[in-house]
Amino acid sequence: MNRSNSRSLVAGTLALITIGIMIISIGGYFAPVRDFFSRPISAVQAWIALRVSAIRDTLTAPRDIASLQAEVSRLQSEVARLEQEIITLREQAAEAEILASLLNYARSQPESRSIATNVIGRDPSPFIRSIWIDRGSDSNLSQGMPVVTERGLVGRIAEVFPTASRVQLITDPEAAVNVTLQLARTDGVLKAEFNGELSVDLIDQNAEITIGELVLTSGLGNNYPADIPVGQIINVRRRDYELFQQAGVQASVDFDSLHIVLVITNFQPIPIELTAP
Repeated sequence: MNRSNSRSLVAGTLALITIGIMIISIGGYFAPVRDFFSRPISAVQAWIALRVSAIRDTLTAPRDIASLQAEVSRLQSEVARLEQEIITLREQAAEAEILASLLNYARSQPESRSIATNVIGRDPSPFIRSIWIDRGSDSNLSQGMPVVTERGLVGRIAEVFPTASRVQLITDPEAAVNVTLQLARTDGVLKAEFNGELSVDLIDQNAEITIGELVLTSGLGNNYPADIPVGQIINVRRRDYELFQQAGVQASVDFDSLHIVLVITNFQPIPIELTAP
């Protein structure tokens, strides 16, 4: 009986203690104690989490590096593709601009019939200045036909093959072009040195030449149509004891950047081998 009473007392005491603890907890009296013990526990948990994260990163690093390398390689390929597209678009834009300029030139010369051709090669010899175009006798081109751009005279066809032709440039030492000076209204002959520099010879000694004036084809000799721009006067060499004066010429055409040219197809020149200045 005493043992039963003792157990009931203990149970009642524990119940009272439990109720008391609950009341104290609800009242917030355990907060300082909880905070005191939670700080070190939180610190331990953070330390463990940091170490676990480091171990996980170490284990997954090789896979991440391989993934990053693959992504870098993909991006580099994409950049290379985009750069190539930009280059292609720029070339197409430049070609369209050239074609538009040539079209405008052709429209400004309604009396001339012409055909556009691509420049496909250049003569490697330093003594023969010529280019190759991608049209020939299959396109009804023939020897002696003048070749121009929207800026001026390029030369004329020297050799013709079925699908290609060689164009002798006016910068070739063997070329000669009868020209006239626009302001001085005097004639001369355009010749080229071996270095490609142009000059007009056989100019009347009494002619008043102006620096910057335009040099045009004269049409004399029937080797080129008249009034095609050739260049501008950049200097004059005149000596009183000589019969003629000479003038240096800056060509209108940039011969190093020729990509598309026009061949005038309705002009009937005399054969090149019979041409005399």
